[in-house]
Parts: sequence; C-alpha cells; structure tokens
Amino acid sequence: MFENLTDKFERAFKVLKGHGQITEINVAETLKEVRRALLDADVNFKTAKDFTNTVKEKALGRDVLKSVSPGQLMIKICHEELVELMGGNESEINIKGNPGIILMSGLQGSGKTTFSGKLANYLKTKKGKNPLLVACDVYRPAAIDQLHVLGEQLGIEVFSNKDEKDPVAIAQAAVQHAKAKGFNVVIVDTAGRLAIDELMMDEIARVKEAIRPTETLFVVDSMTGQDAVNTAKAFNEKINFDGVVLTKLDGDTRGGASLSIKSVVEKPIKFVGTGEKMDALDVFYPSRMADRILGMGDVVSLVERAQEQFNEEEARKLQKKIQKDQFDFNDFLGQLQQIKKMGNVKDLMGMIPGMGKAMKDVDIQDDAFKHVEAIILSMTPAERSNPNLINVARKNRLAAGSGTSIQEVNKLMKQFEDTKKMMKMMSNPKNMMGMMKQLKGMKGGMPGM
Repeated sequence: MFENLTDKFERAFKVLKGHGQITEINVAETLKEVRRALLDADVNFKTAKDFTNTVKEKALGRDVLKSVSPGQLMIKICHEELVELMGGNESEINIKGNPGIILMSGLQGSGKTTFSGKLANYLKTKKGKNPLLVACDVYRPAAIDQLHVLGEQLGIEVFSNKDEKDPVAIAQAAVQHAKAKGFNVVIVDTAGRLAIDELMMDEIARVKEAIRPTETLFVVDSMTGQDAVNTAKAFNEKINFDGVVLTKLDGDTRGGASLSIKSVVEKPIKFVGTGEKMDALDVFYPSRMADRILGMGDVVSLVERAQEQFNEEEARKLQKKIQKDQFDFNDFLGQLQQIKKMGNVKDLMGMIPGMGKAMKDVDIQDDAFKHVEAIILSMTPAERSNPNLINVARKNRLAAGSGTSIQEVNKLMKQFEDTKKMMKMMSNPKNMMGMMKQLKGMKGGMPGM
C-alpha cells in the first residue's frame, strides 16, 4: 500500500540528512521533491501546492530543538499536515434512527455491492447491530444475486423484488419491512452509474429524497486516483453525500485519491476496503494512514487486529503449557490459524515500523501457511501432541502425505523448536529482561533477521 509514495518521501527527506539546521534553501529542495512525490502519486495539483506551502511556512517558522535533527522535524511537520489533509480525526458513520438508513452510491465496478456486504458484517459483528441488506440495482440481476450470496454467507437477510423495476419503490418497501421486523440498520445497495448520466443521477437523488438516509456513502475505487476525486466531486454536487469509501486500497501503490478527496470534496473518508474477504474493511484513521505513508508502520491497527482474535482463557491455558514445556503442534497450528484470521501476512508485516521497505519486493501469498498446515494435519494425534516421536521414517511419511518434501518437513521441525524456545523464554520475565539486554548489546542485529 502506497509503497511508491513512501519511497519518494524517503528520498525527499534525505536532502536534509547531515544538515545542522533548516534553511530556506534546503527546505525548498526537500519540498520540491515532496511536491513531485505527491504529483506522481496522482494528487490534485492545487492540493500538492497548498500542502508544500503550508509545510514550508511551518518549517521555517519553528526553532529546531537541539535533540531533533532537521530531517526529523520535517518528517514531523509533514506527518501533521498529511493527517490534516486526510481529515484530522476518524469520522463515525451515522446509524442513529429507527432504523438507521445507509444509502450506497458510486460508479459501476467500484465495489459497492461487496462493500455493502462488508459493512453489514462490520455492523453486525463489531457494533452489535441487526442489519438488513437491500438490493436496489434493478438493471443488473447479477448484482441482486451477488447480494443474496453475500447475505447467505454472513447470515444477514437481503430484501429484493425482481418484479419491481422502480428502485424508489423497492427502497421504501425495504424500510417498512425493516421497521416491521425489527432491523435497526438498513443498507441500500444501488446501481452503478456514471456522473454524466443525468437520468441515473436523478434516480439516486429520488431514492435519497424518498427514504431520507441517515448516511449516504460514495464508494470509489482508490486505484483510479485523480479520476476518483473528479467523480466524487460530481456525485457530491448532485446528492450531497456524507462520506467516502475507498475500495481496493491494498492494491493502491500511489495514494492520490486518499490524499486529495478530503481537500477537494470537503467530505471525510470513512472506510477503506483492503481485500476481498468480508472482514477486509477498516475504519479510516488519518493519523495511522500518515504513519504508513511515511514508513512508520501502523502498530495500533496491528494490535487491534490481534486483540480481535485474542481469547483470554485460551491464552492462559497456552501460557501454562509453555511454562511446563508442553507446547505442541496443536498449539502451533492454533497460533498460525489466529494469524491467518488477522489478514494478509504481507499487509500485517507492513504494519510493523521499518518492515514495509524490507517487505517491498518479498512476495508472500495469501496461502503462505498451506504447506505448514498440510504437514501438521498429516500427523497422527500422538505425533502432534508429542513431536519427539517424529523420527526419519515418520518424516518421510509426513512429506508423502502432505505433498511436500523432506526438506520442508525438516524446516518446519526447526521452526517449531525455535518458536517453542522463544515462547518459553518470553513467558519468564527474568529471561525476557536478559534477552532485551542481549539484543541491545548486539550492534550487528540478530543474525538471519
């Protein structure tokens, strides 16, 4: 995500490296590179110009603290301004009402229907709501079928009427159905439309007028960059939406839409889609996004994802097993499955400060753990509970049974032993302190890392 922009920002800050103070000359050089980085990322020209002018004004107006280098100060100012550019604070979705009504709008192919399913899942699992999905795309029967498939997967009811060709009538009937059946949120998925199509734009305006939603969201493909911003502007003039949803952000290496939309349209980004799975949906936090753009990672989001999968009772049991040196392949498999639930492995690694650049050219597939899982699932219950039973003959059987090689089985056995040792060390506070001191004294870092 945004790797091209991150690289260019890093190069821009190198201009200040080694300088004892900030001067008009070295600030101008740095900001020339920053402006170029923003324009290359397909950021609106006026937005890029205003951004660099504000940063210059703040940089030259500040006394450099003795403990802060000019480069660090420039990064701090750029971070503050990036956060401001993207909206400052996160913006809550308005689902108050009886029921709360969310109207989806956007272009064809922007991912509205998929996002509608993700949002329903988010409101059900994270907010404790009882959502109703409504299929109002009367022009594309496949969209209605798609919403029904998603609803079935998520255990969420979908309201539709293939015989009715007026989306206004369907939306109104759905709201009445929600009131009668006790649904407290209604998510209305509409047809994709072009901003230049007056009839279609009038139609969604009529839907909005008829059901008076508590929240109108504009869904846009982030990879379309400046086009996304222009489209958002046209839609906003017609239907005055409340917030923006950026889909396919995991494939966006530039970041132009994220950085331009708020300043051009004056509407906040509320959610971002970061994958195809139904839980690949994040609230948009400007400060966390600025961290990632500047290569600082996103530890808060990483911890939140981990906490969602964390089971306190299971953790206590695992700790006891580790302390008794009883950690086995069942536990190892359980830990892998928890990591998988947290999301794409490469994306998770990118949230660790400093790891984004290291992972740039590393290709980690979504099914990165499948060989490991296949080997463990080929073990007998006794082998999983007592890894010491696994001798050469058993390793050969495991390789054949899992469709892997003896080398991969040996590699897994070593990874398991290393993990077991590390976990045992971390479960003892005294060992943990000693390990920290040891790491601190290792100038060259850990071998093989």
